[in-house]
Amino acid sequence: MSLRYVQKLQGIHTPFLCRSYPFLVTKEKSKDVAFTKSSLQKKYKDLEFPRTKYGGRSVVTMLPGGGIGPELMTYVREIFSHCGAPIDFEVIDIDPSTQGNEDLENAIVSIKRNGTAIKGNIETTSQNLNEISRNVAIRNELDLYVNVLHCKSLPGIPARHQNIDIVLIRQNTYGEYAMMEHEAVPGHVESLKIMTEENAERVARYAFEYARQQGRKKVTTIHKANIMKLSDGLFLEMAKKVHKDYPNIQHENMIIDNTCMQLVSNPHQFDVMNLPNLYGTIVANVICGLIGGAGLLSGRNYGDYYAIFEPGTRNTGTAIAGKNIANPLPMINAGIDLLNHLGYKDHARIIHEASYKTVVEMGIRTPDVGGSNTSTDVINSIMDYLPNSNIVWPHEDDFMQQREVRI
Repeated sequence: MSLRYVQKLQGIHTPFLCRSYPFLVTKEKSKDVAFTKSSLQKKYKDLEFPRTKYGGRSVVTMLPGGGIGPELMTYVREIFSHCGAPIDFEVIDIDPSTQGNEDLENAIVSIKRNGTAIKGNIETTSQNLNEISRNVAIRNELDLYVNVLHCKSLPGIPARHQNIDIVLIRQNTYGEYAMMEHEAVPGHVESLKIMTEENAERVARYAFEYARQQGRKKVTTIHKANIMKLSDGLFLEMAKKVHKDYPNIQHENMIIDNTCMQLVSNPHQFDVMNLPNLYGTIVANVICGLIGGAGLLSGRNYGDYYAIFEPGTRNTGTAIAGKNIANPLPMINAGIDLLNHLGYKDHARIIHEASYKTVVEMGIRTPDVGGSNTSTDVINSIMDYLPNSNIVWPHEDDFMQQREVRI
């Protein structure tokens, strides 16, 4: 049993050293010490931030991140500007080399103010216990409890399998990424995997509700309950409970190691997958490898109040930064998801059409997906296509009228 829970049972209240936020937390006796709010959550929990929107234009937080993130964000801004998308970006740079979490706090306040964000992967280079993963911290602090990744094959892309169409609904907080680990005694490290009934149920309900709304037939819950009988057992139990509310949707469960084998041998058996945090990361990368690589998909992170859009596999791409060979498609797709989320569906549609025409029909692709073109070749092709598109703009002015603008 974990030293932490032994101390809890004995009524011992000592500072608990963990890879969490903040660095040193003194836990008082409570119902469940594992879920004491962090200092940042306490600091902003009572503040209500109005959604930022001026003159019919939405303000979105942009976190470029590291590696190829800044150059991909430049492409997104160019495309949005070119098609007249009514988006203004509030850019927040998080420097991974700095000590402390001031940049992280600024980013979270910005997202709370604006409601939505688009981000690249943010590096955490320090091994100091005081330096937490910014990516995980943002998801935890904003309670972005679910990550949605639509894994769909693109025609003409070299891949192990074709015609794959799987949606991953991944637990995005807690699990193995709770960032709660400690050294009980020198040379003995313990890492806590946190699973709660509430969190497991809402992720499962999101998966079944998504399947119902999108006309999907089956949800497969991925677990390791044969070994982790309490944590993964609870995740599986809540999925079975939620399934009772959706009798028209088939529900199966599969152990994670068998899942990886089944994905490689017969991925078409899967429809919607309901996964805990770590397993979702593993399965997402396996499927991306099957359909052609990491440079195709975007991921959506949702909570009750906020949403963040990013490349699907959350890779930094430091090795290819500045070489003009990074695939811009994942970040462009994240931008399309952002526009759809904010209701700018016509802008999202024409960017999607331009991207599809470029990558699939014209075969203009970067080397990672079997092409020989540069990043700017892809972007220039997309922008060449955009002026031929029509957009209906819903203007939120005093007259609440619609007009068609040809760009």
